[in-house]
Amino acid sequence: MPTVGVKRDFLFNALGRTYTDEEFDELCFEFGLELDEITSEKEIISREQGDSKASGASDLILYKIDVPANRYDLLCLEGLVRGLQVFKNKLEAPRYRRVSPDGGEPQRLIITKETAAVRPHAVAAVLRNITFTQERYDSFIELQEKLHQNICRKRSLVAIGTHDLDAISGPFTYTAKAPGDICFRPLNQTKEYTAIQLMSLYKTDSHLRHYLPIIEDKPVYPVIYDSNGVVLSMPPIINGDHSRISLQTKNVFIECTATDLTKAKIVLDMMVTMFSEYCAQPFTVEQAEVVYPDGKTCVYPELAYRKEKLSGEFVNRKVGIRESTDRIAQLLTRMCLLSQPTGVGDEIEVEIPPTRPDVIHACDIMEDAAIAYGFNNITRTTPLTYTVANQFPLNKLTELLRQDLAAAGFTEALNFALCSQEDIADKLGKKISETRAIHISNPKTAEFQVARTTLLPGLLKTVAANRKMPLPLKLFEISDVVLKDESKDVGARNSRRFCAIYYNKTPGFEVIHGLLDRTMQLLDVKPARGEGYHIQAADELSACQYRAGSETP
Repeated sequence: MPTVGVKRDFLFNALGRTYTDEEFDELCFEFGLELDEITSEKEIISREQGDSKASGASDLILYKIDVPANRYDLLCLEGLVRGLQVFKNKLEAPRYRRVSPDGGEPQRLIITKETAAVRPHAVAAVLRNITFTQERYDSFIELQEKLHQNICRKRSLVAIGTHDLDAISGPFTYTAKAPGDICFRPLNQTKEYTAIQLMSLYKTDSHLRHYLPIIEDKPVYPVIYDSNGVVLSMPPIINGDHSRISLQTKNVFIECTATDLTKAKIVLDMMVTMFSEYCAQPFTVEQAEVVYPDGKTCVYPELAYRKEKLSGEFVNRKVGIRESTDRIAQLLTRMCLLSQPTGVGDEIEVEIPPTRPDVIHACDIMEDAAIAYGFNNITRTTPLTYTVANQFPLNKLTELLRQDLAAAGFTEALNFALCSQEDIADKLGKKISETRAIHISNPKTAEFQVARTTLLPGLLKTVAANRKMPLPLKLFEISDVVLKDESKDVGARNSRRFCAIYYNKTPGFEVIHGLLDRTMQLLDVKPARGEGYHIQAADELSACQYRAGSETP
């Protein structure tokens, strides 16, 4: 869960009243949040870097609040205050509007075909006549960073750029060029750099170096120019210094470049809805046009409202309450979901605002109704179905075996259920077609291509990784392997296996033999052919073929 840090005094001022720490903790719980920590900037620096570094830091109390990962509208002070005010019935949820510019054409962002090779999508909008204070400015910058780390997946899906519109001139061009052809003065620098030089410069930057791998291997880098050829940004790395925003900025041009257009729309909506309240016309956003390489023109931000319908009976049944449709509609309205009964039975019409992309279907609406009702207010009831819990027999047997195998002097290893094709085929002298392995359709790495069909490669890799440990190494693993099985509805089944390995300077087959005998003794399996178990030579073409044996029950 992302954590939002807000200054307590500014928060209480925005809420219109003060709370004790206990009262605010309770308010957060009622709203579905958690007050994680009460601290200060000085205390944080002192704890992380030492008292000497903390001298001069602020003593203002900070509230660290845990926010659900899908509630992007609560990642800044503005959204948090707005949500709490609506929840406490002190404010009606605002209506966000997209407007045309007063006199003149909307700003235009033109996307060229070259961007398809690296970052093909872009959206844009304008916050007109906005007023920044130091606190608002800090919150504006911090929201960008929170979104980058959350829905933007560290800028790999979406990168946000904010610019002083009065310092640049549209229309803007979003294109991609060879690194050596891009040259500009980046944010907080005093001279111009080429894109190649920037990548070298930021390799040691503690903040920006994490984003370099997104584009550094691409033949072209994305870049945005204004009509005068001034570079606005080189997403997803850095903005240009020419268009940087400040406390004096009145008009902000926001662009989001992306590999995922849906995520880009959500991020743009979050940025403009959270800070449009500071515009001369609160909660209005000036539209911008985005022209795609095929000539299609789209207008952003979308700020789309949509309506969903569900029954009061559905909410009552799922939450475990008995409330009227009017009462449920009131609960949902407190969660910024404007709702009203339709008059058709117990049907409720719910309006989903652009700030709530987390609401996908009826279950999400039901969850908000439960939060507004209060989890502590839900009456505890006895389940209608009585069951007696019991451990799955196979897992119970496995746990018992693990304890006795550890008592026998062996150490348990736990390896990944996925491995490479080489691990279960080539390295064991087999063909991959003979292994009955389940293949991953789109593996991210060569290490996780198939589901393992045997535990032996994992233990061998564990031995290889621990060769510096004192000998002997006595390891075992009891886990599932995955095998093809056409008789199953999913075409595969799990099979619980036991594997042990003894590694020393001298052979120790008798150690493994003894462990096998002990295991069979615990399982009450007698050493005999037919009804018991016996050991025979195994025809296994593996690295251990000359010391291999198999046990046959």
